[in-house]
Amino acid sequence: MNTKPVYQLSARQILILAFSAGFAAVLFTVLGYVGYNHWSANDPSSVTFAENAPTPDISDPKLVTDEENNIEVYKTISPGVAFISTTSYQQNWWGDIQEGRGNGSGSVIDSQGHILTNYHVIEGAQRMTVNFGGEKVYPARLVGGDPDTDLAVIKIDAPANELTLVPLGDSDKLVVGQKVLAIGNPFGLDRTLTTGVISGLQRPIRARNDRPIDAAIQTDASINPGNSGGPLLDKYGRMIGINSQILSPAGGSVGVGFAVPVNTAKRVVPQLIQYGEVRRPKLGADLRAVNELTANGYRLPVDEGLLIGAVQPGGAAANAGLRGLSRDTDGSVLLGDILMSIDGEKVNHVDDLYRMLDRKQIGDTVNAEIYRAGSRIKMPIKLTATVGSPSRRGTRN
Repeated sequence: MNTKPVYQLSARQILILAFSAGFAAVLFTVLGYVGYNHWSANDPSSVTFAENAPTPDISDPKLVTDEENNIEVYKTISPGVAFISTTSYQQNWWGDIQEGRGNGSGSVIDSQGHILTNYHVIEGAQRMTVNFGGEKVYPARLVGGDPDTDLAVIKIDAPANELTLVPLGDSDKLVVGQKVLAIGNPFGLDRTLTTGVISGLQRPIRARNDRPIDAAIQTDASINPGNSGGPLLDKYGRMIGINSQILSPAGGSVGVGFAVPVNTAKRVVPQLIQYGEVRRPKLGADLRAVNELTANGYRLPVDEGLLIGAVQPGGAAANAGLRGLSRDTDGSVLLGDILMSIDGEKVNHVDDLYRMLDRKQIGDTVNAEIYRAGSRIKMPIKLTATVGSPSRRGTRN
């Protein structure tokens, strides 16, 4: 006798499932971004990266007063903090061209004129300029951007002797309570210094595309609109974060700001300079968290994992033989595979998969455990790049 899986979804359920997936986005009612709101590839071997920049000539903080340390860090580093101005043009319903302007901050990271900033600072900009507090204004062009980490690199053509590099520190060695300084351009007030401490570590925040940015740094140093992309510094003048978001009902600083860790930038920036984008491996499947579905009344054979709704033709999941929802000969919808773990790590939320894949490279092979028709099966999956066009935000990986 031919046995079918007992868990089936009706046509109505699968329609509800498909539509609900399109609206699975996190609301940004209070979490604000602090920027006002032809890719170019370069040979990374010729880049003198700020990670290798000499230690700033700043006195030992133990031997000077806190005020003297603030003054030294500002004098030494602020010439390398960029004031980024953006212009965008949109056509309204009547055909009139409307001009939008914005500004943000950035940090010079090499002698070739590359500047690190937030992706949301330059997103949609048709024209960008940079200045460093004087009358000299440099046209800038986009080198690469990564919406997933909210980081971008732009470039100006300026003599190396006119550029001050902002050296990179190590965000993995931070501790709550240590002093930090932020330099940026809040509300258009160029190269403003604010100070505070690290208020928390490993904070989960999200980029505008709803992807998680792990291990964000929380600080009470005042961060306001225009600070986006500017450096968060330690007392030695080393950048340990990129100021990115504030938590504020009114949109202004209330002492809860977030910075993307500089170690994330160290991983992302070389790819932005070389390729114009970050090339991440993808599973190539539409996924929904089992616990979310069961909370909405769906009856599934397991209590955790990620239900595979569909696999992308030519993607890693399809190549490995993973199955999505399918239709039987009598028209009923049959349950697809449920992804339980990868390399021994449970995946109960799509964010778990994002974090795991972020540590992998295209071409790596991972070992997946799936639930299929009453049994748990282990199978290898060779990770590939994205195939075809992206699907609904927040559902495919």
